[in-house]
Amino acid sequence: MKTNDIFYDKDGDLSKLEGKTVAILGFGSQGHAHALNLKDSGVDVVVGLREDSSSREKASSAGLEVLSIRDAASKGDIVMILLPDEKQADIWNEDIVDGIAEGNLLMFAHGFAIHFDQIVPPPGVDVGMVAPKGPGHMVRRQYEEGSGVPCLMAVGKDDTGTAHDLVLAYAIGIGGGRAGVIETTFKDECETDLFGEQAVLCGGTTELVRAGFDTLVEAGYDPRLAYFECLHELKLIVDLMYEKGIQGMRYSISNTAEYGDLTRGPKVITDDTRKAMKQILTDIQSGDFAKEFIAESKAGNENFDRLRQEGKDHKVEVVGAELRDMMPWIDTEF
Repeated sequence: MKTNDIFYDKDGDLSKLEGKTVAILGFGSQGHAHALNLKDSGVDVVVGLREDSSSREKASSAGLEVLSIRDAASKGDIVMILLPDEKQADIWNEDIVDGIAEGNLLMFAHGFAIHFDQIVPPPGVDVGMVAPKGPGHMVRRQYEEGSGVPCLMAVGKDDTGTAHDLVLAYAIGIGGGRAGVIETTFKDECETDLFGEQAVLCGGTTELVRAGFDTLVEAGYDPRLAYFECLHELKLIVDLMYEKGIQGMRYSISNTAEYGDLTRGPKVITDDTRKAMKQILTDIQSGDFAKEFIAESKAGNENFDRLRQEGKDHKVEVVGAELRDMMPWIDTEF
């Protein structure tokens, strides 16, 4: 089966999950959505959580059977690991691997642990991935409304010969087949996901916003105006691109804004910027980023915590908090 095929409900068979128990390890953003959607699809689901997890009551109240991570992994025929990337290897060795039997299907929603050999499944165990392209609350809401969020799927190891059908059935069970399930590989999902986060969606965007804010403030402009122009209104543009694409966004803005976009954008994103993006991709492909990230976690996240605090202390955060208090329609909880 070549990759990049797109599957829908009609192409798979949810009944492939009948008689099987799906263990969802973790009950965060994605975990709660996967567990509840599968349960509502008629699948036998158990949730694996730490004994001291604050999510245990939430999962139990939703009518789900809650076990320890070790017991859930042992009970599951299909085991979906929805735990933080940097913790998966340790939890795998301590609580999961002994419960994974030959013929089981080990599942992930991101390719990190498998692609970078943080987890090496034993022989006879299938490996698959279903990665919804949206946050968990959207995966749940769209399912409840009778729709779904597009998903990526991949089969990393198929020792039983049944992995593809089961992975697709899982994607259908969480609602992905209603929107479309695109087949890819662990490598491509992982590397493109990390690159998007670092170069564009998170790293690139936040640094661009702060650089724009700093430029205006250092030039003597009111920080409140700088916040509105460089951060607040970003949502308007992103929403237009999300709904209509880049050209649709350009059609919807003023001629002044569009001309500035077309003529000044390349002055910000220069050849040097593109070279930096290529280096970021190279670091991801080589595994250097993964090694750095895991080493940081094992060292206690001292540098990570310092960078987080510096971000919190930036003036754009102080000004933004004050201005958001003027906008009660914004949900400030996170």
